[in-house]
Amino acid sequence: GSRDGEGITFYEGKCFTGRKLEVCGSCGSFQDRGFLNRVNSICVQSGAWVCFDHPDFRGQQYILEHGEYPDFYRWNGRSDHLGSCRPVGMVSGCRRIEIFEGSHFSGPSLELTEDCSFLNPPFLPRWVLYEEPNYRGRMYVVERGEFSSFNAWQARSASVQSIRRVINYF
Repeated sequence: GSRDGEGITFYEGKCFTGRKLEVCGSCGSFQDRGFLNRVNSICVQSGAWVCFDHPDFRGQQYILEHGEYPDFYRWNGRSDHLGSCRPVGMVSGCRRIEIFEGSHFSGPSLELTEDCSFLNPPFLPRWVLYEEPNYRGRMYVVERGEFSSFNAWQARSASVQSIRRVINYF
């Protein structure tokens, strides 16, 4: 069952042990809150969160939804390093995404209203984009708005092979 509290709680040790940091809003630096950037387990009490392996919402992004993550493999982490986090914005009525092959909304497009575990190349695109099929590899959060090229969602390349909606649990 979920641990007490609201928001998201980070633990220094695996299986919710050691020092902990409770966050209920955006936190641009865990170190500024007196918490070292070592995180080995996480409990999400409410909402959906984007965590970053560097401060100031930079670096690799990880999506964590409601539930318990006893070790960093559970959130697809490559190490126990996290530096900042923010809640995924509450956007009502954001039920569809249109993705374009080319930058600046050019070329063939595809409209999705459901998760898609495998995108046939060459298509690229509240949604999470993954560099590999079946929701694996680097992930990027795309909220309501227009993104004219992959740089706009902080990706290293235009490779996106699967996509899913973030479900909020407020």
